[in-house]
Amino acid sequence: METRTNEVQQPRKKRNPVFMIILVALIIGGAWFGFSKYRHSLHHEETDDAQVSADILPVIPHVSGYIKLVRVNDNQLVKKGDTLLILDNRDYTMKLEEAEAALEIAKANLQNARAMSNASKANIATTAASVITIDSQIAAAKITVWRADQDYQRYANLIKDHSITQQQYEQAWAAKETAQKQLSILQSQKNQASQQTNAVTVQSNATTGQINVAEAAIRQREVDVDAAKLNLSYTVITAEEDGHISKVNVQPGQFVQAGQALFAVVHSQNVWVVANFKETQLNKMREGQAVVIKADAFPNHKFQATVGSFSPATGSTFALLPPDNATGNFVKVVQRLPVKIEFTDPSDTLVRKLRAGLNVTVDVHLD
Repeated sequence: METRTNEVQQPRKKRNPVFMIILVALIIGGAWFGFSKYRHSLHHEETDDAQVSADILPVIPHVSGYIKLVRVNDNQLVKKGDTLLILDNRDYTMKLEEAEAALEIAKANLQNARAMSNASKANIATTAASVITIDSQIAAAKITVWRADQDYQRYANLIKDHSITQQQYEQAWAAKETAQKQLSILQSQKNQASQQTNAVTVQSNATTGQINVAEAAIRQREVDVDAAKLNLSYTVITAEEDGHISKVNVQPGQFVQAGQALFAVVHSQNVWVVANFKETQLNKMREGQAVVIKADAFPNHKFQATVGSFSPATGSTFALLPPDNATGNFVKVVQRLPVKIEFTDPSDTLVRKLRAGLNVTVDVHLD
């Protein structure tokens, strides 16, 4: 009995207050963290599904050919107009010379057609003058025929009375017949001259048409020359904008096709961010709202930006195989909408160090 009484009378151990303090601190800290996150969510929308984007310009030749020289290396900085590649231009040089020779032939054909047209016009004038001359001769011949016929009629009456000799009568008859034959010859010559005039006129019209054809041929050959010059200029491939060269996967001697993407020039002077927000985050977001961006590459720096624009469709809509909810079992999935975020601080030098594809965190200020 005494032993049990002694055990009961022993004082209880005091609890350590540090545990309670830590527990209370954790509860208060958790509550404060949750409350601050709640207040932050009322005025901010965040996402880490965001990457840096830039203009990526593919280097694509306009013409096919063998690479003669590669003037750039991987990751090299180039300026607008710098030469990137040179293709073998011998085939295109010969095509240009061929087009220029065809143009000279077309010009010679035009000169020949004009000369033939001028000659035809001269022939028209000559034949027209001959027709006028023959008309005058016909008029004189008609007078001669009339006079010879009158003489013949008088001599025919006189021969009945034996007032003239038979020889005189025959001379009058011969003069009449000769005048009529001469008139017939002149009329036949006039018909021939008129037909010749018509033929020369038709020929002149044909040569005029040949002039039009020759002029059209010249215009076509000039286009061929311009096209050959343009194709020849395409054998030197230059940079369209300032930027950095991607990996160069071509070598001298390699044959490339027109329209084949060889490598790319990344225009690093113009970068932006594409942030994929959930559709449930878009209720209060508007264009022009301030944005703070943190890049994983520069964790201690805040980039100032603004909401630029919203994509007209969700990212899955532009996928190679977009989902079709009309087929199979439908499962509702929260969609994400790409939002373009534009940098606003031109004095921020770190923006130029951002590269396309880098991960960033975007914080949109809704107020």
